[in-house]
Amino acid sequence: MASDGELHNDVLEMQAQVARCKSIVTNILMAAGETRAEAPTETTLHALFDELAHEWELARNPPRFDYRNQSAPDPRIVTDAGLRQMVFNVLDNALEASPDWVALEVRCEDDAVVVEVADAGPGFEPGILQRLGTPYNSSKGRPGGGLGLFLSVNVARTLGGRLQAENRPGAARW
Repeated sequence: MASDGELHNDVLEMQAQVARCKSIVTNILMAAGETRAEAPTETTLHALFDELAHEWELARNPPRFDYRNQSAPDPRIVTDAGLRQMVFNVLDNALEASPDWVALEVRCEDDAVVVEVADAGPGFEPGILQRLGTPYNSSKGRPGGGLGLFLSVNVARTLGGRLQAENRPGAARW
């Protein structure tokens, strides 16, 4: 028969798992609604990413965060919270892989906006890269891992873009 301490630990673990599931479902529902351009706002490309980078840095307080906005010109755009959530998620993943340094660069190439996130983490295993954007495809070794990137890939696709990942050679920083 289990002791009171063991039962207590089991209950705490179940509560943590339920809270985690609720969080995942909430994020899925938010992403699903927000990528349909609900509550869109008009801004400029510079203002959007300057504000987004500033908010993320304040909220996460990484030891080093390099941000470069090299987008020219500075067009007026319509955005919604789905894009913000997607970029925050990718930055959060980078910070988890590389707690000491994360970089964000925004630039225009032809008719596209390129948002590049870099870190000094160990990179992805080849099998993970091949299945990028599939649910539960994670190198984190915990249940539910990989859902954030799965959602980010789908938000990017819904907004007419794409998300891709590649391993950086060495640990060279900008």
